Amino acid sequence: MTDPETYNGPNRRALIRGRLAAARFRASAAGRDRGDDDLNPGMKPVRDRLTPAAVLVGLIDRPGGFNVLLTQRTAHLRDHAGQISFPGGKMEQLDTDPVSTALREAEEEVGLSPGKVEVVGALDRYVTRTGFDVTPVVGFIAPPVSLTLDASEVAEAFEVPLSHFMTPGVKQKHARIFQGQTRHYYAMPYKGYYIWGATAGMLVNLIDVLTGETETG
Repeated sequence: MTDPETYNGPNRRALIRGRLAAARFRASAAGRDRGDDDLNPGMKPVRDRLTPAAVLVGLIDRPGGFNVLLTQRTAHLRDHAGQISFPGGKMEQLDTDPVSTALREAEEEVGLSPGKVEVVGALDRYVTRTGFDVTPVVGFIAPPVSLTLDASEVAEAFEVPLSHFMTPGVKQKHARIFQGQTRHYYAMPYKGYYIWGATAGMLVNLIDVLTGETETG
């Protein structure tokens, strides 16, 4: 297992690139993707047809280490209203691949210029119960970071130290009743923010990759 403090060192970028490349090779060989069903066997997406989507897992390279860029969605949105998420959305016809989707959505939602992002890999695809087949695209973001939020979609943008998600005990498993069934999901709280569901699941995947874990449990 890699010591989390390694990701505060001078070789942190190269280490993340290598970890992502190795993880994608293993995932492709095993046909491995993730999703809400990981913790809820038998619970299927509510839509018959999955919608391709992508999010940007942005790692802001601060002097003390990487920070993860997250947003809080506005309360009136149809899907995942008010939840903590990565910038992103569904793939449009003009998008050539998940990377172009993630970068376009990040620019539209928080005003992050694609030129500020160095794409370095992707995590496992994540299928949500709401019917989205999401590719989490990982990219380095170099300061200074100046954001302009789309107030119709994003209520707030904020940063969380990557080291926080590597702290023992931060990853939690919670449960609630959904449509008469007990649904289990990951949560990774940070201060006043309740990070859960798909976003927490993708963060669990990221930390598994970076620390050398092979299981999500």
